[in-house]
Parts: sequence; C-alpha cells; structure tokens
Amino acid sequence: MAGASDWNTKIIDEFRDNHGHVGGPFEGAPLTLIRYRGRKTGSEYVSPVMYLAANDDPDVFYIFATKSGAPDNPQWYYNLTEAGSGNVEVGDEVFAVTVSEVTGEERNRIYAEQARRYPGFAEYAEKTAGIRTIPVLALRRSG
Repeated sequence: MAGASDWNTKIIDEFRDNHGHVGGPFEGAPLTLIRYRGRKTGSEYVSPVMYLAANDDPDVFYIFATKSGAPDNPQWYYNLTEAGSGNVEVGDEVFAVTVSEVTGEERNRIYAEQARRYPGFAEYAEKTAGIRTIPVLALRRSG
C-alpha cells in the first residue's frame, strides 16, 4: 500500500502548495483533503478526494467512497462514519464538518450526477456492481 500512500502524499503536497489546485488526473476537478482520526489507532490521516457541491446548500458537499472501484470501502469511510465528524481543506480554507451517509434515491441521484460530470465514477460503479454500493457521504460545515 506504500504506492497509494506515496501517490496521495504527492497530491496532498501539490494541493497545499497550489491553494487547492492539482494537475494530472485531478486537474480542474473539485478536490478536498479530508482529515480524520483512525478509529483503532487514533492517528491523524489525510486523504484527497473529489467532491460534489450541493446545489441547494452552500455548506454541504458530497464525497464518494469509490476506492477507484475496489471491492471494499476505503478506510476513511469507516473512520468518518464512526466519528460523525472530521475536518476538510478546500483551497486554503480548513474547517470542521459533520458527516452523514446519504442513502436510497437521494444517494442514487447524487452519485449519478457525479458520474455524469466525471465518467470515471461510472466506471467505478460498474466495477463494484453486485459487490458493493459505493457510499456517498454528506459533509456539512460545522465550524
């Protein structure tokens, strides 16, 4: 897993060095850094993820536990949902968020919109079909 960790570290460094902008596969995409504590270790972690801003509430945005279409959820999903909160970096801003899982038709609508904007998300859903439904989390600014 060192490869993924090194890749994430490069994205995180580039994000912070360029006020929230990165190149490569994320160039031009809305990207946030989610900061959270491990539920078993208590250690602090940072993961870069794409997000979708809510149309009807400027304090809400959605993240997607795709893990690039792997058969299991990323660890950050379990850590955030168990804690119910975390911190995010968007551009140069850092703020606290509450975390809730979006389910049912609302989840399907939000995921479909992300897949429409970024076709890689449709590919992730195809890879996980019949194995797992990719979770969608709502992050609401709380501080």
